[in-house]
Amino acid sequence: MTTDRRPETGAGFSHRSVLLGSAVDYLVGDPAGKYVDGTFGRGGHSRLILGRLGDSGRLLGIDKDPEAIRTAQEMAADDSRFDYFHGSFAELDAAVSGAGWESVNGVLMDLGVSSPQLDDASRGFSFMREGPLDMRMNPLQSPSAAEWLATADERDIADVIFRYGEERFSRRIARRVVERRQEAPIETTLQLAALVSEAVPKKEKHKHPATRTFQAIRIFINRELEDLELGLKAAVDQLAPGGRLVVISFHSLEDRLVKRFMRDLARGPRLPKGIPVTADQEAADFRLIGKPGKASAGEVSENVRARSAVMRVLERIDKTQTNQGSA
Repeated sequence: MTTDRRPETGAGFSHRSVLLGSAVDYLVGDPAGKYVDGTFGRGGHSRLILGRLGDSGRLLGIDKDPEAIRTAQEMAADDSRFDYFHGSFAELDAAVSGAGWESVNGVLMDLGVSSPQLDDASRGFSFMREGPLDMRMNPLQSPSAAEWLATADERDIADVIFRYGEERFSRRIARRVVERRQEAPIETTLQLAALVSEAVPKKEKHKHPATRTFQAIRIFINRELEDLELGLKAAVDQLAPGGRLVVISFHSLEDRLVKRFMRDLARGPRLPKGIPVTADQEAADFRLIGKPGKASAGEVSENVRARSAVMRVLERIDKTQTNQGSA
């Protein structure tokens, strides 16, 4: 499979797309087709997709982050086959409609926070760098992580950290947050990281104590799982026959949601026993393609963030081709 090792760059920060070549291999089946990169980032997947498309192929990039959109604007100015939409992939229906398309041949979603977002301390995603406690993928939206922690109920904080971070010490952390904010606002990443470290009585080997808490707050602030549910539904609604949805996940909450969604569609309609149905009514409209993909040892050695990546692929069955083959 083709692999592009060139890092993406933007505002002094580099990003290497995970599972770059294999994701695009699964995605692009028609060089003249229409495709959506639902998480444009710094354009790594989009550049390779455009390299696979012919003159009549088209690509639409979607991203919440204004920094990503600036890169998309530059790409659109250089390549007339590319257009962009500033928003969430939860709005994929509107983005595709706005491009004047009736359907698409493939949708790619590379979930989670990008390397430039993590590496830029001013964005507030990293517990390893001092910066404002922001965590918004779109800084134009509210609230920031600091604003939410300043006013949220202790129980709500605990629930968020437990649900989205699977942190068993969520109540201890929430209690400490409320105690600390009564003394002074929690405004920086390192303030929150230190607070969590103090609250967690047992440390996991090779994992910072604040990892789960930062993940949980980021997912909540950006409505990542809610948007993912909406985005998956919108993506399959837009797929043309033979079109594919390719999703790369980086933590268990995302992957479980994607796995269940794709599995249920591939199983087809679940009809009660005893109801007379035709073969067409029983047949599924979608199928799973291949096994879940993982990054190679070589990719993980070059990019440690690739170690947790899981890629899943779903295809809308082209029943005209199936019927011709069985005729």
